[in-house]
Amino acid sequence: MKVSLSLGILSVCWISATAAAQSAATPVSDALRSSQERSAKNLIAAAEEFPADKYGFKPTPAQMSVGEVVAHLIEGNDFLCSKVSGTAAPKRTELAKTATKDQLVARLKETFQFCEKALAKVNDSDLGGKMQLFGKREFTRAQAMFITSDDWADHYSQLAIYLRLNGLLPPTAKKPES
Repeated sequence: MKVSLSLGILSVCWISATAAAQSAATPVSDALRSSQERSAKNLIAAAEEFPADKYGFKPTPAQMSVGEVVAHLIEGNDFLCSKVSGTAAPKRTELAKTATKDQLVARLKETFQFCEKALAKVNDSDLGGKMQLFGKREFTRAQAMFITSDDWADHYSQLAIYLRLNGLLPPTAKKPES
């Protein structure tokens, strides 16, 4: 009985230690996946919040319109998540410059679904691995991960400002629904 109890306790400790070690082995990749989940939720909600007739809005002539920001995110998601994960980006039909809000939001959702699948395979074993982004500029995988997360944060803040300039609240400024 003592042997069985001891083996049982030892097994529970071993399983717990193994699970903790596996979780601790990928803190950077886990952080990127967490950022992707939060960013997907907020960016899609921000894109949905804008009325269709405001997709041409831009605060100044030099800035991107709402529709252009969403289109930029679509392109960036496929490119950056592909590079970070080493997974080929999906072949998608190109959206026209005149794409509607519904078309842009649907495609944005698709690209975040691709990111979720692609980033699920990423781990911290090759953070120093080299890759080229933006022409011939060389970055480590870790840098590409930060660039990806920064890009989502940058464009969410951009859309949040655009929303406020139009009298609308960004998703993260709204009180949670009960």
